[in-house]
Amino acid sequence: MQDTDPAHPVSQAERLAAWVRLEQTPGVGPGTAHRLLSRFGTPQSIFSASHLSLRELVSDSVARALCEPMPHACAAYLDTVHDWLAQPDHHLLTPDDPAFPPLLRELAMPPLLLYAAGRVALLSAPAVAVVGSRNATGQGAANARAFASALSGAGLTIVSGLALGIDAAAHDGGLRGPGSTVAVTGTGADRIYPRRNEELARRIAEEGCIVSEYPLGTGPSPGNFPRRNRLISGMCCAVLVVEAAAGSGSLITARLAAEQGRDVFAIPGSIHSPLSKGCHSLIRDGATLVDCVDDILIPLQVAPLATLDVAAPETAIRDAGQLALLDALAYEPSGADALAALTGSDPGTLAGQLLALELAGHLERLPGGLFQRVKR
Repeated sequence: MQDTDPAHPVSQAERLAAWVRLEQTPGVGPGTAHRLLSRFGTPQSIFSASHLSLRELVSDSVARALCEPMPHACAAYLDTVHDWLAQPDHHLLTPDDPAFPPLLRELAMPPLLLYAAGRVALLSAPAVAVVGSRNATGQGAANARAFASALSGAGLTIVSGLALGIDAAAHDGGLRGPGSTVAVTGTGADRIYPRRNEELARRIAEEGCIVSEYPLGTGPSPGNFPRRNRLISGMCCAVLVVEAAAGSGSLITARLAAEQGRDVFAIPGSIHSPLSKGCHSLIRDGATLVDCVDDILIPLQVAPLATLDVAAPETAIRDAGQLALLDALAYEPSGADALAALTGSDPGTLAGQLLALELAGHLERLPGGLFQRVKR
């Protein structure tokens, strides 16, 4: 980036202050900011421009705001940013920063600022997004964790949104391999949402990276998450949707990925499960069906792995009644009455067998009194 006046080089602090002020200027959203940057080159040049030249691109009120001295509120926020940056491994990245994610630079409107806590080198590493339902099934969470762990083991960084369910399992799996994980938040980088993921976020900040385009102190708001999803897909070479209902936000991530020219993968599930509807829709629309990690690694030209262990070693079943029940259960959701009819067990015996198999990790209890065998 060129300084406004070569005879008076701009310091790093002044450069960041100009970027922060541009982000904080009322009436300057992402589109306006990028129009101004396309015309003037740098934030410093924008603030040095005449009111007349600014009026060619923005309204009179915005032009006046850009010409006036820095407001007190912005100066106070800048102090907050400096305090945050003084903490270990905290970074504020601009599009001209070498550590800025290279794939995000390719977007039509990359974020003006990225607040990052942790290992910023991961933001430039080859990455795969692993996303899905907040209300994940046990099998869905196990799949997310296992796929993320295997992909991380192959050297790919796992990117997700720090939500409950699939996101949390994906981050946990990513932390188990050298690729580690990046959490893209819909809040400020200093705010953890949901609170239940605070311990996970602490681990990510230490071993991976937390990143946000939102100003410090920004709380959760429904409108923030589509923009977060755009960053998740934008900084990755591919997106894997593990489990998603028809209206899941992860489908937005997949759609954005397709628009950005990224590969989209989806794991199929039961035709009876609402949490499989979104993945099946993606597959119908052209997403690649995935049932093992090599289905992702090979298209991405990453060395394939021999196997994918999607769960812990299963506990051996020796009880004949439990074995018969497990055979009857298969992998489709079934009710107790149907299982009793298939096995000939009385209700009391069946309830005990179902509980034993659930505790051993061979089945999971679903809403509506249904049971489903867990793939192992």
